[in-house]
Amino acid sequence: MSLTLALLSVAALLVSLTVHEYCHALVAYFLGDETARRYGRLTLNPAAHIDPIGTILIPLFGILTGLPVIGWAKPVPVNPYNLRHGKWGGVIVSLAGPASNFTIAILSLLLLRVAMSVVGLGETNLLVLFLYALATISISLGVFNLLPVPPLDGSALLERLFDHPRYRPMLVFLETRGPFLLLMLVFLDSFLPFSILGWLFNGVAGFIFRLVGF
Repeated sequence: MSLTLALLSVAALLVSLTVHEYCHALVAYFLGDETARRYGRLTLNPAAHIDPIGTILIPLFGILTGLPVIGWAKPVPVNPYNLRHGKWGGVIVSLAGPASNFTIAILSLLLLRVAMSVVGLGETNLLVLFLYALATISISLGVFNLLPVPPLDGSALLERLFDHPRYRPMLVFLETRGPFLLLMLVFLDSFLPFSILGWLFNGVAGFIFRLVGF
């Protein structure tokens, strides 16, 4: 990957992650919890959301190896007891992040169509490259964060669906080993005969690209 594409990928990653975390905080605020706002997380300032491993190390690994650029930011603090809709309130807050990523991807692709078909920008134009990177990286983040492993957003839905004492040992195992399992998945995925994460990403990306008309 060239230096230009790497820098564009980093910029797209920061945009996608920042909006992702902002939407967590915004939805929590709308559902009655002001914890994220009090901690300064209801903001579009990327510096408030950066996590050294999830925002820097893992995405850099993806950029350098050619794997899908995935990652996460610092979890937004939420007090579930303040949220409306009971336990589903927490699920709604969690899923707001991936939903924002897919929304960004669709909007980016729509702008990309306008930039190329209407304005006539070429494939090597920096705006075109940035919009394409923003769309693909946003899809990667959306898919990755829907994995049902803590601390990712998909784990909130898993915990809600398996909210029964018999499943508690499984949930505790995932809560305590989740970050390690995610790191192992990312690194082992590059050595497997086929990429599980890449397969998931390509499936969702193909659907979104067709939806927008690419």
